[in-house]
Amino acid sequence: MQNSLLEAVKSFLMALQDEICRGLEQADGTGHFVEDAWQREEGGGGRTRVLRGGAVIEQGGVNFSHVFGASMPASATAHRPELAGRSFHACGVSLVIHPKNPHIPTSHANVRFFIAEKEGEAPIWWFGGGFDLTPFYPVLDDVKHWHQVAKDLCTPFGEQVYPQYKQWCDEYFYLKHRGETRGVGGLFFDDLNEWGFERSFEFMQAVGQGFLAAYVPIIERRKDTPYSESQRQFQLYRRGRYVEFNLVWDRGTLFGLQTGGRTESILMSMPPLVRWEYDFKPEPDSPEAELYQDYLRPRDWLAE
Repeated sequence: MQNSLLEAVKSFLMALQDEICRGLEQADGTGHFVEDAWQREEGGGGRTRVLRGGAVIEQGGVNFSHVFGASMPASATAHRPELAGRSFHACGVSLVIHPKNPHIPTSHANVRFFIAEKEGEAPIWWFGGGFDLTPFYPVLDDVKHWHQVAKDLCTPFGEQVYPQYKQWCDEYFYLKHRGETRGVGGLFFDDLNEWGFERSFEFMQAVGQGFLAAYVPIIERRKDTPYSESQRQFQLYRRGRYVEFNLVWDRGTLFGLQTGGRTESILMSMPPLVRWEYDFKPEPDSPEAELYQDYLRPRDWLAE
């Protein structure tokens, strides 16, 4: 594949990182992202940006990375044998935002491009990404807004794109050991190449640019909602599910660590404060019980 195409993807991703950081700083009101540029010894590097102690965002990270190498890790070739003996490039923007107010959901987004090449053979490439929402005290209107933005950006690419990638998100962000979804979902796609490069790239761009439109209005609606210490403690407890998913199930975390990525950047998704409680059970008919009963399972939110 021509280097110019890879460079076009990188240019978009770096500009997207800038755009999202500006939008989140504006939504926070006081906080600013601090950049930590890094280099990978085996090839590549990135720009990690972290905001801590903002008016709204307790901690958030927006990371751009581009790593490359002469060979894939064994775990990747075991899953995809056709990648054996190929060099690779992987680039993307990944972000996780942990607000302090329990009434503002945690959010995650990621868009990425991967290409593996071998002399004399056609390149293997694909796009992936998506965004998902993890509320603690969910409001149905917020969840519907999140999914409406997701559906609207998918519609120009086909009527079945949103249902397909919404279902994939529900299935991917599922904690099998808990029997519950991580949150209320959104979009997830991977291995996208069947539309051709240009159309696939357009979709990845639409997903990346849709994040702020999906998330910032929820911040604006909930940032001034009062909360109690018990609600804060419930938020910290539920953040533990985020840690469990990222360390047990997330393929991106595993790929980053196995390809020698920068550990601090890979694990920037972790919440700054979290707690576990043995065998926690919410009080019946409480807002906490409503989360478990009504929101931690796949639903057609736009049909509500």
